[in-house]
Amino acid sequence: MNVAVHFGRNLARCRKRVGISQEEVSVRASLHRTAVGQLERGERVARVDTLIKLAGALEINPCELLVGLSWEPGGTLLGSFIERA
Repeated sequence: MNVAVHFGRNLARCRKRVGISQEEVSVRASLHRTAVGQLERGERVARVDTLIKLAGALEINPCELLVGLSWEPGGTLLGSFIERA
Protein backbone atom coordinates (compact mmCIF):
# COMPACT_ATOMS: atom_id res chain seq x y z
CA MET A 1 0.00 0.00 0.00
CA ASN A 2 1.21 3.49 -0.81
CA VAL A 3 0.44 5.63 2.23
CA ALA A 4 0.89 8.91 0.35
CA VAL A 5 -1.61 7.89 -2.36
CA HIS A 6 -4.17 6.68 0.17
CA PHE A 7 -3.81 9.87 2.23
CA GLY A 8 -4.19 11.92 -0.96
CA ARG A 9 -7.44 10.17 -1.82
CA ASN A 10 -8.76 10.87 1.67
CA LEU A 11 -7.74 14.52 1.39
CA ALA A 12 -9.39 14.95 -2.01
CA ARG A 13 -12.57 13.20 -0.84
CA CYS A 14 -12.84 15.38 2.27
CA ARG A 15 -12.08 18.58 0.33
CA LYS A 16 -14.73 17.81 -2.29
CA ARG A 17 -17.25 16.93 0.42
CA VAL A 18 -16.65 20.32 2.04
CA GLY A 19 -16.96 21.92 -1.40
CA ILE A 20 -13.80 24.02 -1.63
CA SER A 21 -10.93 24.19 -4.10
CA GLN A 22 -7.35 23.13 -3.55
CA GLU A 23 -6.40 26.79 -3.61
CA GLU A 24 -8.91 27.62 -0.86
CA VAL A 25 -7.56 24.76 1.27
CA SER A 26 -4.02 26.05 0.76
CA VAL A 27 -4.99 29.57 1.88
CA ARG A 28 -6.89 28.30 4.92
CA ALA A 29 -4.04 25.93 5.87
CA SER A 30 -1.23 28.44 5.18
CA LEU A 31 0.33 26.06 2.64
CA HIS A 32 1.60 26.75 -0.86
CA ARG A 33 -1.11 25.98 -3.42
CA THR A 34 1.04 23.38 -5.20
CA ALA A 35 1.56 21.49 -1.92
CA VAL A 36 -2.13 20.57 -1.68
CA GLY A 37 -2.09 19.21 -5.23
CA GLN A 38 1.05 17.21 -4.54
CA LEU A 39 -0.51 15.76 -1.40
CA GLU A 40 -3.73 14.83 -3.21
CA ARG A 41 -1.76 13.14 -6.01
CA GLY A 42 0.30 11.16 -3.48
CA GLU A 43 3.54 12.83 -4.54
CA ARG A 44 4.40 13.82 -0.96
CA VAL A 45 3.68 12.56 2.51
CA ALA A 46 2.13 15.05 4.94
CA ARG A 47 3.97 15.85 8.15
CA VAL A 48 1.95 15.86 11.34
CA ASP A 49 1.75 19.66 11.44
CA THR A 50 0.52 19.70 7.83
CA LEU A 51 -2.13 17.08 8.64
CA ILE A 52 -3.39 19.28 11.50
CA LYS A 53 -3.42 22.39 9.28
CA LEU A 54 -5.37 20.56 6.56
CA ALA A 55 -7.92 19.20 9.02
CA GLY A 56 -8.37 22.68 10.49
CA ALA A 57 -8.75 24.20 7.03
CA LEU A 58 -11.43 21.63 6.18
CA GLU A 59 -13.00 21.88 9.65
CA ILE A 60 -12.82 18.10 10.09
CA ASN A 61 -11.29 15.75 12.62
CA PRO A 62 -7.71 14.87 11.59
CA CYS A 63 -8.68 11.19 11.84
CA GLU A 64 -10.78 11.58 8.69
CA LEU A 65 -7.58 12.11 6.69
CA LEU A 66 -6.21 8.83 8.05
CA VAL A 67 -9.26 6.64 7.40
CA GLY A 68 -8.21 3.26 6.10
CA LEU A 69 -4.56 3.60 7.11
CA SER A 70 -3.19 1.24 9.69
CA TRP A 71 0.11 -0.26 10.77
CA GLU A 72 0.59 -3.98 11.16
CA PRO A 73 3.46 -4.64 13.59
CA GLY A 74 5.88 -7.22 12.38
CA GLY A 75 7.07 -8.75 15.65
CA THR A 76 10.40 -10.25 14.67
CA LEU A 77 9.63 -9.39 11.02
CA LEU A 78 9.35 -5.95 9.53
CA GLY A 79 6.02 -4.19 10.00
CA SER A 80 4.01 -2.74 7.14
CA PHE A 81 1.17 -0.38 6.40
CA ILE A 82 -2.12 -2.07 5.63
CA GLU A 83 -5.34 -0.74 4.16
CA ARG A 84 -8.46 -1.15 6.27
CA ALA A 85 -11.95 -0.85 4.83
